[in-house]
Amino acid sequence: MNVQVLSEYLEYLEIEKGLSENTIEAYRRDLSDFLDFCDMDVTEVQRNNLNSYIRNLREKEYSATSVMRKIASLRGFFKWLCASEICKTNPTLTLEQPKVPKRLPKVMTVQEIETILNENLNKRERVIVELLYGCGLRVSELVNLKVNDFDIKAKYLQTTGKGSKDRIVPLGSKAISAIKDYMQERDFTLKKFRIDTKNLLVNEHGRNLSRQDVYNFIKEQGKKIHKHISPHTLRHSFATHLLENGADLRIVQELLGHSDVATTQLYTHISKKRLKEVYFAINNES
Repeated sequence: MNVQVLSEYLEYLEIEKGLSENTIEAYRRDLSDFLDFCDMDVTEVQRNNLNSYIRNLREKEYSATSVMRKIASLRGFFKWLCASEICKTNPTLTLEQPKVPKRLPKVMTVQEIETILNENLNKRERVIVELLYGCGLRVSELVNLKVNDFDIKAKYLQTTGKGSKDRIVPLGSKAISAIKDYMQERDFTLKKFRIDTKNLLVNEHGRNLSRQDVYNFIKEQGKKIHKHISPHTLRHSFATHLLENGADLRIVQELLGHSDVATTQLYTHISKKRLKEVYFAINNES
């Protein structure tokens, strides 16, 4: 029964909730892990089974963030089970979330961004950096971009973010220039290997670029500035630099595709922290 119920729930998340493939896969892993641990029919799960599972996660030294995500997965699952009248009671109702210390995301300086851009990047690599930093895209949004998602004349692109929400993002002159330079090379590669794809980013063999390809590339770029960075670091930097230069918080929220402004507000804390660092650095030198 568990396999069938889990399959129906994941289908509900995809069709009714419109969650992305990656998010659904994360739910599948979390819930399968829990059901394997309990080894019982989902309708028989009680609070003590949940407590044992969470205790086991902590014994395995899962981070507070990971435990919190797994608890959230269980809450959503059992809420649906009760709504679907598969379970009579919801054992997750009084579960407490572990306290997660607030950690400010890493942010690069404008100089560090320029250092990466000034290195010997090929045309595709330059597009990757310009779209991650210049448009604040998530890596999944980047690799799923299609050539018809751009309007070069109107200077914007359209992307689909979390929850299948579409948003419009302005394109700067550098991003437009990078895309124009890359398109000829992309088309030549696809013609050479006789591949037909609408995806913007393809590798040297004409195959669609993957999330892991982008992660590996950005990780290598971090070595140039002696920092461990990811694609999300460029997105964080995009938001922080906009706020530091006077952009309205609500506008930045729209550009990032955040459903809650509280998520965007985190970047104001980064800006204040950086302002203090600059202030004290200047005063220590004088």
